[in-house]
Amino acid sequence: MLATLGAYESIVGRQEIDELRWLADQLAGRRIQHVNSTAVGGGVAEILTRLVPLCRELGLATRWDVMKGDNAFFAATKAIHNALHGRPAAFARAEARAFLETTVQNLRAFAWDGDVVFIHDPQPAGLVQARASRGGRWIWRCHIDISSPQPGVWRFVQRFVTRYDAAVFSAPQFTQRLPIRQFLIAPSIDPLSDKNRELSEETIRDIVRRLGIPRDKPLVTQVSRFDRLKDPVGVIEAFRLVRKAVDCRLLLVGGGASDDPEGAQVLAEVRTRAHGDPDIVVLELPPTSHVEINAIQRVSDVIVQKSVREGFGLTVSEALWKAKPVVASAVGGIPLQIAHRHSGLLCRSPEGAAFAIKQCLNSPSFAKRLGANGRAHVRQNFLLTRHLRDYLLLIMALEHGEDVIRLPSPRA
Repeated sequence: MLATLGAYESIVGRQEIDELRWLADQLAGRRIQHVNSTAVGGGVAEILTRLVPLCRELGLATRWDVMKGDNAFFAATKAIHNALHGRPAAFARAEARAFLETTVQNLRAFAWDGDVVFIHDPQPAGLVQARASRGGRWIWRCHIDISSPQPGVWRFVQRFVTRYDAAVFSAPQFTQRLPIRQFLIAPSIDPLSDKNRELSEETIRDIVRRLGIPRDKPLVTQVSRFDRLKDPVGVIEAFRLVRKAVDCRLLLVGGGASDDPEGAQVLAEVRTRAHGDPDIVVLELPPTSHVEINAIQRVSDVIVQKSVREGFGLTVSEALWKAKPVVASAVGGIPLQIAHRHSGLLCRSPEGAAFAIKQCLNSPSFAKRLGANGRAHVRQNFLLTRHLRDYLLLIMALEHGEDVIRLPSPRA
Protein backbone atom coordinates (compact mmCIF):
# COMPACT_ATOMS: atom_id res chain seq x y z
CA MET A 1 0.00 0.00 0.00
CA LEU A 2 1.38 3.41 -1.00
CA ALA A 3 1.96 5.98 1.73
CA THR A 4 -0.24 9.07 1.82
CA LEU A 5 1.20 12.56 1.96
CA GLY A 6 0.56 12.91 5.69
CA ALA A 7 2.80 9.93 6.40
CA TYR A 8 5.85 11.97 5.35
CA GLU A 9 5.27 14.62 8.03
CA SER A 10 7.29 12.75 10.66
CA ILE A 11 10.28 12.76 8.30
CA VAL A 12 10.20 16.19 6.59
CA GLY A 13 8.02 18.22 8.95
CA ARG A 14 4.54 19.74 8.82
CA GLN A 15 5.66 22.92 7.08
CA GLU A 16 6.88 21.10 3.96
CA ILE A 17 3.64 19.14 3.65
CA ASP A 18 1.54 22.30 4.03
CA GLU A 19 3.66 23.99 1.36
CA LEU A 20 2.99 21.18 -1.10
CA ARG A 21 -0.75 21.43 -0.53
CA TRP A 22 -0.68 25.19 -1.00
CA LEU A 23 1.34 24.98 -4.22
CA ALA A 24 -1.06 22.36 -5.59
CA ASP A 25 -3.95 24.71 -4.84
CA GLN A 26 -2.34 27.30 -7.13
CA LEU A 27 -2.35 24.70 -9.93
CA ALA A 28 -5.89 23.43 -9.39
CA GLY A 29 -7.46 22.04 -12.55
CA ARG A 30 -4.19 21.28 -14.35
CA ARG A 31 -3.80 17.89 -16.02
CA ILE A 32 -0.30 16.41 -15.86
CA GLN A 33 0.95 13.59 -18.08
CA HIS A 34 4.21 11.63 -17.70
CA VAL A 35 5.68 9.36 -20.39
CA ASN A 36 8.71 7.08 -20.09
CA SER A 37 9.85 3.78 -21.59
CA THR A 38 9.43 1.23 -18.79
CA ALA A 39 6.96 0.63 -15.97
CA VAL A 40 9.45 -1.30 -13.80
CA GLY A 41 13.22 -1.30 -13.45
CA GLY A 42 15.36 1.80 -13.17
CA GLY A 43 15.16 5.01 -11.20
CA VAL A 44 12.65 6.84 -13.44
CA ALA A 45 9.99 4.17 -13.03
CA GLU A 46 10.58 4.04 -9.27
CA ILE A 47 10.20 7.80 -8.94
CA LEU A 48 7.01 7.93 -11.03
CA THR A 49 5.50 5.00 -9.12
CA ARG A 50 5.49 7.19 -6.02
CA LEU A 51 5.26 10.70 -7.47
CA VAL A 52 2.12 10.19 -9.57
CA PRO A 53 -0.11 9.00 -6.66
CA LEU A 54 1.03 11.93 -4.50
CA CYS A 55 0.11 14.38 -7.28
CA ARG A 56 -3.34 12.80 -7.45
CA GLU A 57 -3.72 13.07 -3.68
CA LEU A 58 -2.99 16.78 -4.03
CA GLY A 59 -5.94 17.06 -6.40
CA LEU A 60 -3.96 17.25 -9.65
CA ALA A 61 -5.23 14.96 -12.42
CA THR A 62 -2.05 13.02 -13.25
CA ARG A 63 -1.49 10.09 -15.58
CA TRP A 64 1.54 7.99 -16.49
CA ASP A 65 1.93 6.34 -19.88
CA VAL A 66 4.65 3.90 -20.90
CA MET A 67 6.04 3.86 -24.43
CA LYS A 68 5.87 0.51 -26.20
CA GLY A 69 8.52 -0.82 -28.57
CA ASP A 70 10.07 -3.97 -29.99
CA ASN A 71 13.61 -5.31 -29.62
CA ALA A 72 14.88 -3.23 -32.52
CA PHE A 73 13.58 -0.04 -30.89
CA PHE A 74 15.14 -0.76 -27.51
CA ALA A 75 18.43 -1.77 -29.12
CA ALA A 76 18.40 1.60 -30.90
CA THR A 77 17.56 3.54 -27.74
CA LYS A 78 20.27 1.69 -25.79
CA ALA A 79 22.73 2.84 -28.47
CA ILE A 80 21.41 6.39 -28.08
CA HIS A 81 21.74 6.15 -24.30
CA ASN A 82 25.36 5.00 -24.51
CA ALA A 83 26.24 7.57 -27.17
CA LEU A 84 24.76 10.44 -25.16
CA HIS A 85 26.92 9.28 -22.26
CA GLY A 86 29.90 9.63 -24.62
CA ARG A 87 30.40 5.88 -25.12
CA PRO A 88 30.98 4.22 -28.51
CA ALA A 89 27.69 3.07 -30.00
CA ALA A 90 26.48 1.71 -33.32
CA PHE A 91 23.74 4.08 -34.47
CA ALA A 92 23.08 4.19 -38.20
CA ARG A 93 20.11 4.27 -40.56
CA ALA A 94 18.57 1.04 -39.26
CA GLU A 95 18.59 2.31 -35.66
CA ALA A 96 17.24 5.71 -36.67
CA ARG A 97 14.45 4.02 -38.65
CA ALA A 98 13.49 1.81 -35.70
CA PHE A 99 13.38 4.86 -33.43
CA LEU A 100 11.26 6.95 -35.81
CA GLU A 101 8.82 4.17 -36.75
CA THR A 102 8.16 3.24 -33.11
CA THR A 103 7.69 6.90 -32.22
CA VAL A 104 4.99 7.23 -34.89
CA GLN A 105 3.21 4.11 -33.60
CA ASN A 106 3.12 5.51 -30.07
CA LEU A 107 1.98 8.94 -31.26
CA ARG A 108 -1.10 7.25 -32.69
CA ALA A 109 -1.71 5.09 -29.60
CA PHE A 110 -1.53 7.67 -26.83
CA ALA A 111 -4.29 9.96 -25.60
CA TRP A 112 -2.65 13.37 -25.29
CA ASP A 113 -4.73 15.21 -22.71
CA GLY A 114 -2.12 16.81 -20.45
CA ASP A 115 -1.91 20.54 -19.91
CA VAL A 116 1.66 19.74 -18.85
CA VAL A 117 3.50 16.80 -20.45
CA PHE A 118 6.73 15.40 -18.99
CA ILE A 119 8.67 13.22 -21.46
CA HIS A 120 11.39 11.31 -19.63
CA ASP A 121 14.76 10.62 -21.29
CA PRO A 122 15.74 9.99 -24.93
CA GLN A 123 13.55 6.95 -25.69
CA PRO A 124 10.24 8.88 -25.98
CA ALA A 125 11.81 12.24 -26.94
CA GLY A 126 10.30 12.13 -30.44
CA LEU A 127 6.77 12.17 -29.03
CA VAL A 128 7.06 15.97 -28.86
CA GLN A 129 5.69 15.87 -32.42
CA ALA A 130 2.23 15.73 -30.80
CA ARG A 131 2.75 19.17 -29.28
CA ALA A 132 1.80 21.13 -32.40
CA SER A 133 -1.69 19.65 -32.62
CA ARG A 134 -2.39 18.93 -28.94
CA GLY A 135 -1.00 22.04 -27.28
CA GLY A 136 0.01 22.28 -23.64
CA ARG A 137 3.45 22.79 -22.13
CA TRP A 138 5.98 20.08 -22.95
CA ILE A 139 9.02 19.32 -20.79
CA TRP A 140 11.91 17.02 -21.69
CA ARG A 141 13.10 15.55 -18.39
CA CYS A 142 16.61 14.20 -19.04
CA HIS A 143 17.89 11.94 -16.27
CA ILE A 144 21.28 11.20 -17.87
CA ASP A 145 24.55 13.08 -18.33
CA ILE A 146 24.71 14.45 -21.89
CA SER A 147 27.66 16.78 -21.33
CA SER A 148 29.97 14.89 -23.75
CA PRO A 149 27.78 13.05 -26.25
CA GLN A 150 28.72 11.49 -29.56
CA PRO A 151 28.04 14.45 -31.90
CA GLY A 152 26.06 12.60 -34.59
CA VAL A 153 23.67 10.96 -32.13
CA TRP A 154 23.22 14.19 -30.20
CA ARG A 155 22.25 16.01 -33.41
CA PHE A 156 19.63 13.33 -34.04
CA VAL A 157 18.13 13.73 -30.55
CA GLN A 158 18.57 17.50 -30.42
CA ARG A 159 16.18 18.11 -33.29
CA PHE A 160 13.42 16.79 -31.04
CA VAL A 161 14.65 18.37 -27.80
CA THR A 162 14.60 21.89 -29.24
CA ARG A 163 10.85 21.56 -29.87
CA TYR A 164 10.05 21.38 -26.14
CA ASP A 165 9.12 24.33 -23.97
CA ALA A 166 11.83 23.43 -21.46
CA ALA A 167 14.40 20.82 -20.52
CA VAL A 168 15.13 19.59 -17.00
CA PHE A 169 18.50 18.16 -15.96
CA SER A 170 19.71 16.63 -12.71
CA ALA A 171 22.89 18.70 -12.41
CA PRO A 172 24.37 21.79 -14.11
CA GLN A 173 27.27 19.87 -15.63
CA PHE A 174 24.88 17.51 -17.46
CA THR A 175 23.47 20.12 -19.83
CA GLN A 176 23.95 21.25 -23.41
CA ARG A 177 23.48 24.70 -24.91
CA LEU A 178 19.84 24.81 -26.02
CA PRO A 179 17.48 27.50 -27.36
CA ILE A 180 14.83 26.56 -24.77
CA ARG A 181 14.58 27.22 -21.03
CA GLN A 182 16.52 24.83 -18.80
CA PHE A 183 15.88 23.88 -15.18
CA LEU A 184 17.85 21.88 -12.62
CA ILE A 185 15.96 19.34 -10.51
CA ALA A 186 17.77 16.52 -8.73
CA PRO A 187 16.10 13.08 -8.54
CA SER A 188 14.93 11.67 -5.22
CA ILE A 189 14.22 8.57 -3.19
CA ASP A 190 11.05 7.78 -1.29
CA PRO A 191 11.86 7.15 2.39
CA LEU A 192 8.59 5.24 2.83
CA SER A 193 8.87 2.92 -0.17
CA ASP A 194 9.59 -0.77 0.26
CA LYS A 195 13.17 -0.13 -0.82
CA ASN A 196 13.84 2.49 1.87
CA ARG A 197 11.41 2.08 4.79
CA GLU A 198 12.60 0.75 8.13
CA LEU A 199 12.70 -3.04 8.45
CA SER A 200 12.70 -5.19 11.56
CA GLU A 201 15.76 -7.27 12.32
CA GLU A 202 13.64 -10.38 11.99
CA THR A 203 12.51 -9.36 8.48
CA ILE A 204 16.07 -8.60 7.43
CA ARG A 205 17.34 -11.90 8.81
CA ASP A 206 14.60 -13.90 7.05
CA ILE A 207 15.22 -12.23 3.68
CA VAL A 208 18.97 -12.67 3.82
CA ARG A 209 18.59 -16.33 4.80
CA ARG A 210 16.08 -16.94 1.98
CA LEU A 211 18.44 -15.39 -0.58
CA GLY A 212 21.33 -17.52 0.65
CA ILE A 213 23.63 -14.62 1.53
CA PRO A 214 26.33 -15.66 4.04
CA ARG A 215 27.01 -13.26 6.92
CA ASP A 216 30.20 -14.79 8.24
CA LYS A 217 32.41 -12.00 6.81
CA PRO A 218 32.14 -8.26 6.25
CA LEU A 219 29.94 -7.67 3.22
CA VAL A 220 30.83 -5.25 0.40
CA THR A 221 27.84 -4.70 -1.91
CA GLN A 222 26.98 -3.03 -5.18
CA VAL A 223 23.31 -2.80 -6.16
CA SER A 224 22.82 -1.83 -9.80
CA ARG A 225 21.52 -2.99 -13.13
CA PHE A 226 23.99 -5.29 -14.87
CA ASP A 227 25.19 -2.55 -17.19
CA ARG A 228 28.72 -1.82 -18.41
CA LEU A 229 28.34 1.80 -17.31
CA LYS A 230 27.91 0.49 -13.73
CA ASP A 231 31.24 -1.37 -14.12
CA PRO A 232 30.48 -4.57 -12.15
CA VAL A 233 33.66 -6.15 -13.53
CA GLY A 234 35.64 -3.21 -12.14
CA VAL A 235 34.00 -3.81 -8.76
CA ILE A 236 35.30 -7.39 -8.81
CA GLU A 237 38.79 -6.09 -9.60
CA ALA A 238 38.65 -3.62 -6.69
CA PHE A 239 37.28 -6.30 -4.33
CA ARG A 240 40.15 -8.67 -5.09
CA LEU A 241 42.58 -5.91 -4.14
CA VAL A 242 40.71 -5.38 -0.86
CA ARG A 243 40.67 -9.06 -0.02
CA LYS A 244 44.46 -9.20 -0.05
CA ALA A 245 44.33 -7.18 3.18
CA VAL A 246 40.83 -7.79 4.63
CA ASP A 247 38.92 -11.06 4.68
CA CYS A 248 35.52 -10.05 3.26
CA ARG A 249 32.85 -11.01 0.77
CA LEU A 250 31.50 -9.22 -2.35
CA LEU A 251 27.83 -9.18 -3.26
CA LEU A 252 26.79 -7.96 -6.72
CA VAL A 253 23.04 -7.51 -6.85
CA GLY A 254 21.15 -6.46 -9.93
CA GLY A 255 18.38 -7.03 -12.37
CA GLY A 256 17.23 -5.81 -15.71
CA ALA A 257 14.83 -3.34 -17.23
CA SER A 258 12.57 -3.91 -20.22
CA ASP A 259 14.28 -1.09 -22.15
CA ASP A 260 17.83 -2.46 -21.62
CA PRO A 261 18.68 -5.36 -23.97
CA GLU A 262 22.34 -5.60 -22.87
CA GLY A 263 21.67 -6.73 -19.32
CA ALA A 264 21.82 -10.49 -19.91
CA GLN A 265 25.13 -10.19 -21.74
CA VAL A 266 26.72 -8.13 -18.98
CA LEU A 267 25.42 -10.54 -16.33
CA ALA A 268 27.05 -13.44 -18.19
CA GLU A 269 30.36 -11.55 -18.28
CA VAL A 270 30.15 -10.90 -14.53
CA ARG A 271 29.45 -14.55 -13.75
CA THR A 272 32.37 -15.64 -15.89
CA ARG A 273 34.71 -13.24 -14.09
CA ALA A 274 33.45 -14.39 -10.66
CA HIS A 275 33.39 -18.11 -11.47
CA GLY A 276 34.99 -20.31 -8.86
CA ASP A 277 35.44 -17.55 -6.28
CA PRO A 278 33.50 -18.47 -3.11
CA ASP A 279 33.76 -14.90 -1.80
CA ILE A 280 31.87 -13.36 -4.73
CA VAL A 281 28.10 -13.74 -4.77
CA VAL A 282 26.27 -12.66 -7.94
CA LEU A 283 22.56 -12.29 -7.32
CA GLU A 284 20.01 -11.57 -10.06
CA LEU A 285 16.71 -10.28 -8.71
CA PRO A 286 13.45 -9.25 -10.41
CA PRO A 287 13.08 -5.46 -10.74
CA THR A 288 10.28 -5.50 -8.15
CA SER A 289 12.51 -6.94 -5.37
CA HIS A 290 12.44 -3.72 -3.37
CA VAL A 291 12.18 -5.17 0.14
CA GLU A 292 14.96 -7.62 -0.66
CA ILE A 293 17.29 -4.83 -1.80
CA ASN A 294 16.40 -2.84 1.30
CA ALA A 295 17.41 -5.76 3.52
CA ILE A 296 20.61 -6.39 1.55
CA GLN A 297 21.72 -2.78 1.88
CA ARG A 298 21.01 -2.83 5.62
CA VAL A 299 23.19 -5.90 6.29
CA SER A 300 26.07 -4.64 4.12
CA ASP A 301 29.14 -3.15 5.75
CA VAL A 302 30.10 -1.00 2.75
CA ILE A 303 28.04 -0.03 -0.29
CA VAL A 304 29.85 0.56 -3.58
CA GLN A 305 28.73 2.38 -6.72
CA LYS A 306 31.64 2.16 -9.12
CA SER A 307 30.03 3.63 -12.26
CA VAL A 308 32.15 4.81 -15.16
CA ARG A 309 29.37 7.19 -16.26
CA GLU A 310 26.27 7.99 -14.28
CA GLY A 311 23.12 10.04 -14.58
CA PHE A 312 22.54 10.51 -10.88
CA GLY A 313 22.90 7.13 -9.19
CA LEU A 314 19.96 6.89 -6.78
CA THR A 315 21.45 3.74 -5.25
CA VAL A 316 23.89 6.10 -3.53
CA SER A 317 21.11 8.05 -1.80
CA GLU A 318 19.34 4.79 -0.95
CA ALA A 319 22.44 3.52 0.85
CA LEU A 320 23.12 6.86 2.55
CA TRP A 321 19.54 6.99 3.79
CA LYS A 322 20.28 3.73 5.61
CA ALA A 323 23.33 5.42 7.19
CA LYS A 324 25.74 3.14 5.34
CA PRO A 325 29.30 4.16 4.35
CA VAL A 326 29.38 4.52 0.56
CA VAL A 327 32.36 4.29 -1.79
CA ALA A 328 31.46 5.63 -5.22
CA SER A 329 32.99 6.96 -8.41
CA ALA A 330 33.31 10.72 -8.76
CA VAL A 331 31.14 10.80 -11.90
CA GLY A 332 27.77 12.20 -12.91
CA GLY A 333 25.50 13.18 -10.05
CA ILE A 334 27.31 11.13 -7.42
CA PRO A 335 29.45 14.06 -6.13
CA LEU A 336 26.19 15.94 -5.46
CA GLN A 337 25.29 13.18 -3.02
CA ILE A 338 28.73 12.59 -1.49
CA ALA A 339 31.03 15.18 -0.01
CA HIS A 340 34.35 13.32 0.05
CA ARG A 341 35.35 12.15 3.53
CA HIS A 342 32.23 13.77 5.02
CA SER A 343 29.23 11.84 3.70
CA GLY A 344 31.10 9.12 1.82
CA LEU A 345 34.26 8.41 -0.15
CA LEU A 346 34.80 9.21 -3.83
CA CYS A 347 37.16 7.27 -6.08
CA ARG A 348 38.45 7.35 -9.66
CA SER A 349 39.95 3.89 -10.23
CA PRO A 350 39.72 0.29 -9.01
CA GLU A 351 42.79 0.95 -6.85
CA GLY A 352 41.17 4.04 -5.36
CA ALA A 353 37.96 2.15 -4.70
CA ALA A 354 39.91 -0.64 -2.99
CA PHE A 355 41.75 1.84 -0.75
CA ALA A 356 38.47 3.52 0.26
CA ILE A 357 36.72 0.22 0.98
CA LYS A 358 39.63 -0.84 3.22
CA GLN A 359 39.39 2.48 5.10
CA CYS A 360 35.74 1.78 5.90
CA LEU A 361 36.27 -1.85 6.87
CA ASN A 362 39.29 -1.09 9.06
CA SER A 363 37.76 1.90 10.84
CA PRO A 364 34.15 1.20 11.90
CA SER A 365 33.86 4.53 13.75
CA PHE A 366 34.89 6.45 10.62
CA ALA A 367 32.44 4.41 8.54
CA LYS A 368 29.64 5.10 11.01
CA ARG A 369 30.31 8.85 10.90
CA LEU A 370 30.21 8.85 7.10
CA GLY A 371 26.87 7.04 7.17
CA ALA A 372 25.31 9.42 9.68
CA ASN A 373 26.41 12.47 7.70
CA GLY A 374 25.15 10.88 4.50
CA ARG A 375 21.69 10.23 5.92
CA ALA A 376 21.39 13.85 7.06
CA HIS A 377 22.43 15.07 3.60
CA VAL A 378 19.80 12.92 1.89
CA ARG A 379 17.11 14.10 4.32
CA GLN A 380 17.84 17.71 3.41
CA ASN A 381 18.21 17.32 -0.36
CA PHE A 382 17.06 14.10 -1.99
CA LEU A 383 13.69 13.03 -0.64
CA LEU A 384 10.53 12.68 -2.73
CA THR A 385 8.66 15.60 -1.18
CA ARG A 386 11.38 18.03 -2.30
CA HIS A 387 11.22 16.54 -5.80
CA LEU A 388 7.44 17.01 -5.92
CA ARG A 389 7.75 20.61 -4.77
CA ASP A 390 10.30 21.32 -7.51
CA TYR A 391 7.99 19.92 -10.18
CA LEU A 392 5.09 22.06 -8.98
CA LEU A 393 7.31 25.15 -9.01
CA LEU A 394 8.54 24.23 -12.50
CA ILE A 395 4.98 24.16 -13.84
CA MET A 396 4.29 27.54 -12.25
CA ALA A 397 7.48 28.98 -13.74
CA LEU A 398 6.48 27.86 -17.24
CA GLU A 399 2.99 29.27 -16.87
CA HIS A 400 4.27 32.65 -15.66
CA GLY A 401 7.03 32.80 -18.25
CA GLU A 402 9.25 34.86 -15.96
CA ASP A 403 12.28 34.19 -13.79
CA VAL A 404 10.53 35.67 -10.74
CA ILE A 405 7.13 34.27 -9.76
CA ARG A 406 4.85 36.44 -7.61
CA LEU A 407 2.42 34.29 -5.71
CA PRO A 408 -0.49 35.19 -3.44
CA SER A 409 0.19 34.90 0.29
CA PRO A 410 -0.41 31.43 1.73
CA ARG A 411 -3.51 30.82 3.79
CA ALA A 412 -3.17 31.54 7.50
